[in-house]
Amino acid sequence: MSTVFDLYSAIDQFAPFSLSMDFDNTGILVGDRHQPVSKVLLALDCTMDVVNYAKEIGAQLIITHHPVIFHPIKRVNEDSVVYHLIRSQIAVISAHTNLDIAEGGVNDVLAQAVGLQNISGLELLDPAAQSYLGRIGTLSNSISASEFAALVKESLHARSVKFADAGNKIQKVALCSGSGADCLESALAVGADALLTSEVKQHEYLNAAAAGISIFDAGHFDTEDIVIETLKEKLAGIFPDITFCTTHTCPIYAI
Repeated sequence: MSTVFDLYSAIDQFAPFSLSMDFDNTGILVGDRHQPVSKVLLALDCTMDVVNYAKEIGAQLIITHHPVIFHPIKRVNEDSVVYHLIRSQIAVISAHTNLDIAEGGVNDVLAQAVGLQNISGLELLDPAAQSYLGRIGTLSNSISASEFAALVKESLHARSVKFADAGNKIQKVALCSGSGADCLESALAVGADALLTSEVKQHEYLNAAAAGISIFDAGHFDTEDIVIETLKEKLAGIFPDITFCTTHTCPIYAI
């Protein structure tokens, strides 16, 4: 039977954990690497709802994008997700920035979802590994900012899309899943008409519009959760003996 470490090794082949950025915490973060696995639950975050669902379906492993342990833990008690994972003997593998950066990872899935063509890397991180943060690509036709916002909302089933319209037509699009407004300078450097990301601050909207580039915030969850089904399909093709399930519950609401 396949083990937690077998799943980790498979992910490491297509999204090497060595690509993880310095601030990140990825890999097998909870549990026994030798534990046999017959059922896996994939989710963007490991919340108590996700843990309870894993217990309900009998999963021995949860695979998440966001690390279940990110900052140092000062206590593990009955209020802690980690406590309940250990008690339930459920392991967790988190593939975060390595999955953002990897070919076929979060940013490539996002680019394809919004219809970009001729996709390439945006911000070079490691020349030796040719690894990039974010992507750049083109739409088949130039459209207005409001039309692109509508396209993004529909493509991602996003709860909302906020944007600053620089008054330009949009065809060349830069993007960075999750919190990627820091990529604005890189987007400008490659001549992008727009930057798609999330968690954009007020001054970043203003700076982008003043610089002549429209900027779009489609939400952290909605720019990243789309990778979960792709990851499930990839792993199911490698491990036909394992049942893979997914959950897509966003803890953030919008009206």
